[in-house]
Amino acid sequence: MKRRDFINISAVLASGTLWGGKVSALPANSFFDSELMPIQRFGDGRDWFFEKRFGMFVHWGIYAIPAVHEQYQQRYSISREEYDKYAQQWNPKDFNPDHWLDLMQEAGMEYLTFTTKHHDGFCMWDTKETSFNVMNTPYNKDILGMLANACYKRNVPLCLYYSVVDWHNPYYPNKGRHHELPQPEPGDTPNWEKYMEFVKAQVKELCTNYGEISGFWWDMNVPEYKDPSINAMIRKLQPNAVINNRGFDKGDYGTPERNFDKGADKVMEFDRPVEACESAGMQSWGYRKNEDYYTDRYLEKKLDNYLSKNGNFLLNVGPDATGKIPEVPTGKLKRLGKWYHSVQEAYENVELIPGLSSNNMLVTAHDNIMYVHLNTLPVGNTVGLYPLSTMPEKAILLNNNKKLSCSVKRKPYEKEPFLWINELPVNELCNTVPVVKLEFKKSINKLLS
Repeated sequence: MKRRDFINISAVLASGTLWGGKVSALPANSFFDSELMPIQRFGDGRDWFFEKRFGMFVHWGIYAIPAVHEQYQQRYSISREEYDKYAQQWNPKDFNPDHWLDLMQEAGMEYLTFTTKHHDGFCMWDTKETSFNVMNTPYNKDILGMLANACYKRNVPLCLYYSVVDWHNPYYPNKGRHHELPQPEPGDTPNWEKYMEFVKAQVKELCTNYGEISGFWWDMNVPEYKDPSINAMIRKLQPNAVINNRGFDKGDYGTPERNFDKGADKVMEFDRPVEACESAGMQSWGYRKNEDYYTDRYLEKKLDNYLSKNGNFLLNVGPDATGKIPEVPTGKLKRLGKWYHSVQEAYENVELIPGLSSNNMLVTAHDNIMYVHLNTLPVGNTVGLYPLSTMPEKAILLNNNKKLSCSVKRKPYEKEPFLWINELPVNELCNTVPVVKLEFKKSINKLLS
């Protein structure tokens, strides 16, 4: 692996181009009615994106056979001739899309984004544009078709990932840029115009042959080529599909990835819709046999952070070569779901209160209910909500429905009294994100006006 692979992509991600928005810092002296402006909805069928905000990302392809990384071919300098042999071994006899959807729904996820074609160019559907697809393998079944049918039966929105980079197509101009092969393979005839004809034909297949598609997730437009007509075609064929910002125009929403864009994690406001993406595995998105995994708390914290700010969160798993989601990420999603279902109300129809929120604690509210998200675990068993000085009627720790005590008092180092949540069981909750529900007599808007 060459060091430039990391340097170049890190520069792209750090620039904020994958997010595609501007940051707004924490406003000073502002509370519920602050200068934070709600993101405008689309006003059409794409608005499903604002209702179903936690999704499952699935990276799956023939790279699951070597089980090293989804970019195994490029990162380990595997020749195309050798890599293509994995297609002749592809036979995921245990693939059952309903098993994926069972786990997805147990985790509290409400939509699914699937990799139809990753950088290696292998297509997971019955495409007529290349023979490098699932129909020319021992499996010989249209995987996307099977998944689409399962999603429609459950009314699960299905979004399609598609990589612009292609290490297999002879027309793609591999020039050694980030996420490209160092140079064309023997026999290639690089031609961007012909490659774009291929892309458009495949996009038309995907948007025509699989019923309603709810989203199109572009990736790696390395040449940064602009052509709004491609997204326009998607909108014409699939008017309810949201389109991300990694394609051939700015799309509908930004896509901060992992922790590459530090600002996206910390801001209190997004100026456009955002869907953050993260994988359960630390090193890869596709199946990796000896994967390192994030802690449960880390994944809860990421989910809490974006949902509290009215963003979306897309969490990835990589099924193995048999079609099964491995035991470790399966367990993580089940535990994440148990936590998420217990605190889910704290993200529904709420607004962030910037005057009480910080990078250590997020506060959301609606009507007379306030939710305190202890995204960064408190160093002690009490938390103050300065300058709020009204006692709530009730205080409940949503994680376990335990009642909590509150008080309005002045601490020795403070100049005035304000509300404190007391006796938090922080030691028992050190591996999770605690969320406290406070119920007041008056609306939160009036309390903070």
